[in-house]
Amino acid sequence: MRPSRPFEAITYIWFMRWIYALLLSSTQLGAEPVIIEDFGDGLDGGWRYVRDRVMGGVSDGQALLLQEAGLTFARLEGQVSTANNGGFIQIRHQLDVSFDAASTGLSLRVRGNGERYYVHLRPTSSRRPWQFFQAGFDTNGSWQEITLPWSKFVPQGGLQGAFDPSEITSMGLVAYGADYVAQLDVAKIKVE
Repeated sequence: MRPSRPFEAITYIWFMRWIYALLLSSTQLGAEPVIIEDFGDGLDGGWRYVRDRVMGGVSDGQALLLQEAGLTFARLEGQVSTANNGGFIQIRHQLDVSFDAASTGLSLRVRGNGERYYVHLRPTSSRRPWQFFQAGFDTNGSWQEITLPWSKFVPQGGLQGAFDPSEITSMGLVAYGADYVAQLDVAKIKVE
């Protein structure tokens, strides 16, 4: 039923716009896969390189933005060393949106050097830098689509509580836990 008076008509229009915006925002990261990163804005879009030297480790590396055959991607490369209680290099991103609770996991387009890499997701309940949910994946020398269902993410570092995608505040792409040369290329990250 449409209102007949001008003031009511304006109120009705604003109310309908508000409902429409609410519906759009509530489904933004829901059933349809949503690209959360394709590195089109470069690494300046909130990604930063972090290494284990913050805790005394000796790993070293860098994050680069590269293009190859029209594809833009981030590269995490370096030497991971477990000496001196270290063992990681990563690129980390503070998320500006939360994942929908109905989402099922992450999908990544990656290429690596045959090593195992990890995604670290930090929830709002994390109190220490070493508390996160972790899922690993193996790479090869070709581009591949990796799917990581939420059920594969396990708590690390004494993190308590069940995994809730709507509480994730940051994401890390990590070379971790062993002595090796890392080279991980990431072209796209989606929420499924």
